[in-house]
Amino acid sequence: MAQDYLLEGNPNSDTLIVLAHGAGANMHHDFMCQLASLLVAQGYGVYRFNFLYMQANMQDGKRRPPDRAPKLLSHLESVLADIYAKQDQAVISAKRIVLVGKSMGSRMMAWLSSSLHECDNADAKQALEQVLGVVCLGYPFVPLKGGEPRLEPLNQSSMPILVLQGERDKFGNPQQISQWPLRDGVEVVPIVDGDHSFVPRKSSGTSLNANLNVAVSQIHEFIRDLS
Repeated sequence: MAQDYLLEGNPNSDTLIVLAHGAGANMHHDFMCQLASLLVAQGYGVYRFNFLYMQANMQDGKRRPPDRAPKLLSHLESVLADIYAKQDQAVISAKRIVLVGKSMGSRMMAWLSSSLHECDNADAKQALEQVLGVVCLGYPFVPLKGGEPRLEPLNQSSMPILVLQGERDKFGNPQQISQWPLRDGVEVVPIVDGDHSFVPRKSSGTSLNANLNVAVSQIHEFIRDLS
């Protein structure tokens, strides 16, 4: 089986960022690697991982769709249980956890933190008690085929949530989002001319690297303001 996780960054950081990938790109994708590197440069510990279906994809080269939400959430519980075990072993010293996800991963992180999910893993519950907030990178509000916006995971969470959303995101752009009933604890910050992965057009005057730096600055400010 492919390697399940990478633990990077400052081992003495008081804050650990748990980073979940999107539906089609694993934790080794350029977006995930660049983001993790920038977060490490800010002094954070970063734990990124592959969901089980993605591990299988990497093992045999076949392209599978994501598992259904219950299986993804169960794997997230196992990730948090592993973090709690590593804290007990003094491998991880951080006692503040922030959940960060890309696209599908962001929806699952919000779901995990919400009243929609009942955590069954005792060690995962211990780690969940240390979670202070959630960051969504390109939240998939609306499927490409259309439909009602997926607001429940965001609105049913009691935690502060930061949504960083490209201005041209086809899964829901900031202009559309402003028309939807999100609770007060959800902050939406637009990423200039970004698509679903924050990539701008050449004519925009910005770049993916600049947008990723803006995203990390926003994450840093968000974490700084968490109690």
